Amino acid sequence: MFRSTLSPSRLPPELTPKQAAVQAVRLAQAVPALAAAYDEALRRWLSDPTLRLVGRPIVTECFRSVERQNELYAQGRTRPGIIVTYKRGGESKHNLSPTPALDVAFLLADRSVSWSGLLLSKFARLMKAADTRVVWGGDWAAFKDRPHFELLTAQKGGPGRG
Repeated sequence: MFRSTLSPSRLPPELTPKQAAVQAVRLAQAVPALAAAYDEALRRWLSDPTLRLVGRPIVTECFRSVERQNELYAQGRTRPGIIVTYKRGGESKHNLSPTPALDVAFLLADRSVSWSGLLLSKFARLMKAADTRVVWGGDWAAFKDRPHFELLTAQKGGPGRG
């Protein structure tokens, strides 16, 4: 009989039923092609024994209301915190429904959440391989929005700092 030599702290992080439900709701807000790309990238991440142990990708935001977008825009300007967006409410791809944008972080084995640029860059490769229309905010020249992924659409303006 095979016994795992992994200690409980080295087991891949699993979602609780509530977290799984939240992930399903968030992903349902995305345009189908972006949701499919995320599902494929997640499947590939979790099928890799090394990546799976590092952490589990999770969708932190998909659709955002205009009010939520304005709250984030105020951060680092009129509210404490670092600047996380250059788009006001109504200007972000996150404000469209269904949305062609989603933000990702990682659930770590200790149940903390990480926005590691290294992990996000590894996940970005999988997202872009899943659908060549996926754009990663970490590739942008001016403002590096590493948690951000969006699907290129025919809309005027193209990708840009979600």
